[in-house]
Amino acid sequence: MTDNIMHVIDLRGRNLSRADLLKAMPRADMGTHEATELVLPILEDVRKRGAAALRDFEERFDHVRPIDLRVPKQRLQEALEALDPKVREAIEESVHRCRAVSASQVPSGFHTDLADGARVSERWIPIERVGLYVPGGKAVYPSSVIMNVVPAQTAGVESLAIATPPSKSSAEGLPDPTIMATCAILGVDEVYAVGGAQAIAMFAYGAAGSEEQDGEILCDPVDKITGPGNIFVATAKSLVSGVVGIDAVAGPTEIAILADSSANPEYLAADLIGQAEHDELAGSVLITDDESQIQKVQDSLNARVPRTEHSERVHTSLSGSQSGIILTDGLKQSIAAANAYAAEHLEIQTSDPDSAISHIRNAGAIFRGPYSPVPLGDYMSGSNHVLPTGGTARFASGLGVHTFMKPVEVIEYDEEGLKALADKINTFAVSEDLPGHGECVLTRFVDDPYDKQSLQEQERKAGLL
Repeated sequence: MTDNIMHVIDLRGRNLSRADLLKAMPRADMGTHEATELVLPILEDVRKRGAAALRDFEERFDHVRPIDLRVPKQRLQEALEALDPKVREAIEESVHRCRAVSASQVPSGFHTDLADGARVSERWIPIERVGLYVPGGKAVYPSSVIMNVVPAQTAGVESLAIATPPSKSSAEGLPDPTIMATCAILGVDEVYAVGGAQAIAMFAYGAAGSEEQDGEILCDPVDKITGPGNIFVATAKSLVSGVVGIDAVAGPTEIAILADSSANPEYLAADLIGQAEHDELAGSVLITDDESQIQKVQDSLNARVPRTEHSERVHTSLSGSQSGIILTDGLKQSIAAANAYAAEHLEIQTSDPDSAISHIRNAGAIFRGPYSPVPLGDYMSGSNHVLPTGGTARFASGLGVHTFMKPVEVIEYDEEGLKALADKINTFAVSEDLPGHGECVLTRFVDDPYDKQSLQEQERKAGLL
């Protein structure tokens, strides 16, 4: 008999506290302490030596020394011209759908009139310059180009730069041709053949040129960095946060599937494998209250895993501590487990998906029903696939137009509007031992706000009391 691939976490009959439930969830060991020790010197070297350090690190980590760290525009166009027409059609369809959803996400400003001459407004302002990281490594992700660029463009970001590792097949150190072609389709021509933590350093600090083709400045610093990456990219983003804004510190990708007896075990197995294909640390979690379903899924995995192309990677992921099958007492406990796990991707495959969805509080994105699998969202649904991982969906959301904008309040009071509040503001300020705050306001209405003995009389004469 073939051993089952995934381990089972049995929650039945257990009265779990919130802390116990969170602890019971399968998670990947990120190893962030070790990554920090490796990443800090990279950040510092790029900050000091710019393009020279970038070339050294590309040679060390990606085993190629790029001639052009910034990809020449004509190479982007050449990649587009050489792109397989069917792949181009798929990319353009994905772009079209993502633009449609992004257009609906643009936030509207508002104003609130609190009294005559007292208005507070809010404006949404695009971030000026953004660095978008597109991972390489085990796979090629033109989809991540789309998911980062389209909402940024929709938000009105004026300056977009993309960094992505050089392709292993390029002797010149150029990025993957499909990545370059996607950049060309989207009209982005500032593209760097730089990967890993060194790309994050380049975005955060900028980079001076070191060779003639770089120019004096290879890359100007950005205001915010977005996009997924491996543990070194995630750690680098965490370390530069504060110097620049970041979208999130992303960990390994993950899926949770909330299922009941109505779910098709073959679909469940295929969807678990699909996520496990990303990375040995990827998390694939099935949450079900149907004990008989578990062996059906295990049997399907045993049959399917050896036949998929990346079977060794998939097996490592599914059998790891970050993956598992959670067996519950019923739908209520299944939902509690799903909310505790707070999956990046949460599929709902139950007989009444809408009822289950109404009780979900924590998920990066929810995929409703058997015909909304995660790869639909990865490529073509119009939603964004850059989502919170590692349980951070309890407090964070996925990438969207809002990621690339910032709300700014505009306070607009006229003389009468401020006058009506002047005494209250002064009282509040004095209670906080910040009398200068009150004096700042009172100066506009009384002769001498610093004469505390006569201040009440001055306020009375000015009509503030």
